[in-house]
Amino acid sequence: MNSDPRHIRISDYNYPLPDERIAKFPLAQRDHSKLLVYRQGQVSHDVFYNLPEYLPKGALMVFNNTKVIQARMHFRKDTGALIEVFLLEPAQPSDYELMFQTSEKCAWYCLVGNLKKWKEGTLRREIEIKGQQVVVSATRGPIHGTSHRIDFEWTGGFSFAEIIDAMGELPIPPYLNRETQESDKTTYQTVYSKIKGSVAAPTAGLHFTPEVLAAVDAHGIEREELTLHVGAGTFKPVKSEEIQGHEMHTEYISVRRDTIRKLLAHDGCAIAVGTTSVRTLESLYYMGLKVMQNPEASEDDLHVNQWEPYDTDTQTSTVESLTALGAWMDAHGLEVLHSSTQIIIAPGYNYHIVKMLVTNFHQPQSTLLLLVSAFVKGDWHKIYDYALANDFRFLSYGDSSLLIP
Repeated sequence: MNSDPRHIRISDYNYPLPDERIAKFPLAQRDHSKLLVYRQGQVSHDVFYNLPEYLPKGALMVFNNTKVIQARMHFRKDTGALIEVFLLEPAQPSDYELMFQTSEKCAWYCLVGNLKKWKEGTLRREIEIKGQQVVVSATRGPIHGTSHRIDFEWTGGFSFAEIIDAMGELPIPPYLNRETQESDKTTYQTVYSKIKGSVAAPTAGLHFTPEVLAAVDAHGIEREELTLHVGAGTFKPVKSEEIQGHEMHTEYISVRRDTIRKLLAHDGCAIAVGTTSVRTLESLYYMGLKVMQNPEASEDDLHVNQWEPYDTDTQTSTVESLTALGAWMDAHGLEVLHSSTQIIIAPGYNYHIVKMLVTNFHQPQSTLLLLVSAFVKGDWHKIYDYALANDFRFLSYGDSSLLIP
């Protein structure tokens, strides 16, 4: 059983982060960023391209292959008011893959900027795709939590993927305090990004280059990919005094049957690239427990709730849980598991699958800092003090760390 973190005070996870330490742009060469190495309480640093030398031969390294979409769309009313529509998650169809293939209409749950200027009516915008004029319209629907359902329609028979590529803007993190630039379309994607759906990059992966990936292979480390679509909630600050007052956002995951096989071949152990890979991998353990209790569970039933890890008896071994999950996928004829997670990983959590973590430096008082603290058994201050004292660059475009507890 994990110990209950609900009464953790978020103010205990604060540190001074001067604005000049936030990297506004990435380095010209991704893999030349600094690498902090934390190993059993000892801290040193190196350059990222040397990362493979710190990894054990024969290990399994897991990457999140999600791709950031151009989720920020702008419409102008007849009055001249600019309305921003920020795509959060698909509403109709709700499947990401089907969504990007739709060719006439679809609906998303969205955040709306300048909402007070859009009381009613349909917004329209004309764009050009492949030399053809296309009219895109947006109609406001009912409120959905903190977002709105927005129904889109367009002419020309193009896919929705083509629509957002033509009129959308890449949503870089708000703390960069700058406009999106053309260069961000490349630098704010990992070199292995494939599956469209995120509104934020899994930034630990931004340091990898084809050369570093080749070096990982040459060191005898097996690579595997899964998908977690990063939601805007990743930037949601913890505003409650205790973390029990913070509601984690739901994120959608896809995990192949082969990934479960590879995890089992490595005794249920993995090196995670990024906190999104961590949340996906650790959620698999709890999904395995669910199918052990209910073999008839649906994919939706496997959703991992925020506090579930702290309300669940976790005496089942990781291998037993993953074996059960794999058998359940076989029984249901699933080559890919599509589900979702709301997991919060905070001090008191015992990791089941992730044994090493590659990650960037996170915002003060964030759930990601809680995740790191849980991983290094509360030793996060030592890591962040070292990074601040040694000119490390912070947040999405900043430097990297390898954490080995």
